[in-house]
Amino acid sequence: MKKTIQLLLADDDKDDCDLFREALDELPVTADLSTVHDGEQLMQLLSKKNPLPQLLFLDLNMPRKNGFECLSEIKKNDALKDLPVVIFSTSYDRDIVNLLYTKGAHFYISKPNEFDKLKDVIHQALSSVAQNDTIQPQRENFELRS
Repeated sequence: MKKTIQLLLADDDKDDCDLFREALDELPVTADLSTVHDGEQLMQLLSKKNPLPQLLFLDLNMPRKNGFECLSEIKKNDALKDLPVVIFSTSYDRDIVNLLYTKGAHFYISKPNEFDKLKDVIHQALSSVAQNDTIQPQRENFELRS
């Protein structure tokens, strides 16, 4: 019997959330996906959720509290700091990606335009976290690409 992976997706774009769920459903994993649609919802949920999700997919551009603010709060909070955070964003700026790495994000995924590539990068993130638990990878392995 496979263990169910507890995932949390923080993204304000409902279409992106639906696409993420569809991609996850096609992967050879058993996962329970919860979603929130802004940074304040995310932080409220994390402060109450026990046990924590095993992996958080975090969009950078969200209302009320953006992904940068959430990542900083998570990594400064003793109860949350070991939660693996995968940045999942449409924007790409090398300086921002480097900053996210130094702030403790686990992986960076630039949202792919193709469904099969989306499935591939989600699967890479799940596989890597399952193998390495909460250890941040080397910088050269931080960006996941299909």
